[in-house]
Amino acid sequence: MNPVVVVHGGGASNISKDRKERVRQGIIRAATVGYNILQEGGSAVDAVEGAVTVLEDDPEFNAGCGSVLNVNGEVEMDASIMNGKDLSSGAVSAVRCIANPIKLARLVMEKTPHCFLTDQGAAKFAADMGVPEVPEKQLITERNIKHLEKEKNEKSAQKTDQQKDLGTVGAVALDSEGNVAYATSTGGIVNKMAGRVGDTPCVGSGGYADNHIGAISTTGHGESILKVNLARLALFHIEQGKTVAEAADLSLGYMKSKLKGLGGVILINTAGDWAVKWTSTSMPWAAAKDGKLHSGIDLDDTSITDLP
Repeated sequence: MNPVVVVHGGGASNISKDRKERVRQGIIRAATVGYNILQEGGSAVDAVEGAVTVLEDDPEFNAGCGSVLNVNGEVEMDASIMNGKDLSSGAVSAVRCIANPIKLARLVMEKTPHCFLTDQGAAKFAADMGVPEVPEKQLITERNIKHLEKEKNEKSAQKTDQQKDLGTVGAVALDSEGNVAYATSTGGIVNKMAGRVGDTPCVGSGGYADNHIGAISTTGHGESILKVNLARLALFHIEQGKTVAEAADLSLGYMKSKLKGLGGVILINTAGDWAVKWTSTSMPWAAAKDGKLHSGIDLDDTSITDLP
């Protein structure tokens, strides 16, 4: 198989001009890192973890450093990862004070008999695994402090505009042995209740991977994504014989018509066909395959360059 990696930086209402170039560079960097891992013989799981780690470390994206703040001004992060070879998966939710929740999710997948650890249990497991704690202020950006203030001034949490809170990062990959994987990570939605968990760490909603079908990572309004099991729904359409683009459009269309929920997906099938689709205003994305790097942010904006 020719390896493929696709990454997204979250659905967004609009990305300001001054941030656009930083966002574009970040998403391209993540795809390149993931693709290089595949080119060097790494697995699909290695590639999605590597790509998402780059985005968690980039303050422009709502995951890891750069996560949005909850109602108390704290960072609580969610992440999940899945290996399509044997459907093994790992997830964490409401984790604090670690730089890379996706790495912790992978440890849950590989070092425990469980799929999902939360809050204090996840924190104890991280400590047992030697994952270093980072001070919370290292994860908080000035932009997110302002974002929370603005949100609190504007309206109560119950009436949050779905369009605003769509930030997640994710990756899907197909490796040379035909294995697929996904990884998704987020800081959640701004001004969320403490302990709120969205779709990102939930296998079947925030993502899914199965070597017999393909892999997907989602982004968007978490509560809507959870209600329709967006990830598994899209892969169901692929099982029914739809193309990746049709599967993406059908599943996002269903979520929008049923719930007015907006979002985006990146997906690949077992043949290495890939698609990126969104119903939010924009979604930063990049895809690497056959030595070419495709990327974009807005609907009418795709660039293709040669990979270094």
